[in-house]
Amino acid sequence: MFCNKSTALDPPFNETGRPYGRLVFALLIFFLTVGPVQAAPYLPQEDGKVLERLPDSPLDPEVKAVKQLKLALAQDPKNLSLALSLARRYIEQGRAQSDPRYFGHAQGVLSPWWNEAAPPVEVTILRATIRQSLHDFDAALADLNRILTLNPQNAQARLTRAVIFQVKGELAAAKRDCLSLMGAADSLAWATCLGGTGASRDELKKGRDVLQPLLAESAQAIPQEKVWARTVLAEVALRLGEEKEAETHFKEALRITPRDPYLLGAFADLLLDQGRVAEVVDLLKNETKADALLLRLALAEKALKAAEFPLHQQWLSDRFAASRERGDQVHRREEARFRIHLTGEVTEGLRLARENWEVQREASDLRILLEAAREGRDDFLLKMGIAWMNKVGFEDARLNTLARL
Repeated sequence: MFCNKSTALDPPFNETGRPYGRLVFALLIFFLTVGPVQAAPYLPQEDGKVLERLPDSPLDPEVKAVKQLKLALAQDPKNLSLALSLARRYIEQGRAQSDPRYFGHAQGVLSPWWNEAAPPVEVTILRATIRQSLHDFDAALADLNRILTLNPQNAQARLTRAVIFQVKGELAAAKRDCLSLMGAADSLAWATCLGGTGASRDELKKGRDVLQPLLAESAQAIPQEKVWARTVLAEVALRLGEEKEAETHFKEALRITPRDPYLLGAFADLLLDQGRVAEVVDLLKNETKADALLLRLALAEKALKAAEFPLHQQWLSDRFAASRERGDQVHRREEARFRIHLTGEVTEGLRLARENWEVQREASDLRILLEAAREGRDDFLLKMGIAWMNKVGFEDARLNTLARL
């Protein structure tokens, strides 16, 4: 879910730090990542090294805008305004295409300020966003904490921090940040943020009861607002065991952004859980670029004994091997699922699931941890996951069987 292109380059706040209404919501969406990117960006040692020729069209307005910004920045590489504009566009492209190389491009654009202890606020938020994509959550939080110490009303920093807290499983901290957005951002923004922080069934229902009417009343909301709210409502419904309701929300969101990688993956998981594997193939057969989507396609193909399965399994194996060679560790959840459910390498899957759990603790991370523990008969790992659920009061209808001792 990304920023509206017509507003992506505008300044996010006025001099008082208060948001500019709908514009800020678009910018908040821009800095939000619901799902992880698939691999860490590779930064070449040589400036002139060509990694890959990416397809583009000179008729594409986005391609034209990026080229113009690159030419202008080449003439003035320390022009902060130009650098921010280009970095934001690269991040948006990375999100939309699930291509981590764009994050490397964004980091390169920000290189004049990247290693500063206290760079400009706009650079700091972008740096935190990129660090978040690398799962360097501690460094990202340090950046955001510094901004919020100076200006507690910075809604971008507040929401980005709430998202990181959610990913880390620190739901109480995430909830505090979401609640603090009341009055500092559009009501749909803080309500959507809040909707993703529930632990218990009661909290999930209360968050949904706040968000759902606001979404219904927000006919004029920009598409990104609606997609984010629908996605949160779908995931809340799944945790409550309301699969038909979840499917409705996913389909509504996909009508707005039919190729959003995170949405496609989340909906594919629902279909896989229901055994609707042929629908998964139809949904993802042209979405093999993103590792997470290729994984779900291969899971469906295995169930169907499709002719394409061996090829796609090999592609995944090669991609995970290449990621390890780069020292990339942000793909552990996907690879754990690959090892356990596609190759039968349960011991390796257990290791990856455990390492992933040490970094991030969303519902999908908990699920692969419990699945790995069950498959590998690892009682310690199983009890560790259950203990966390009990500690935070985390409830998820999909995990009821997995979480029984």
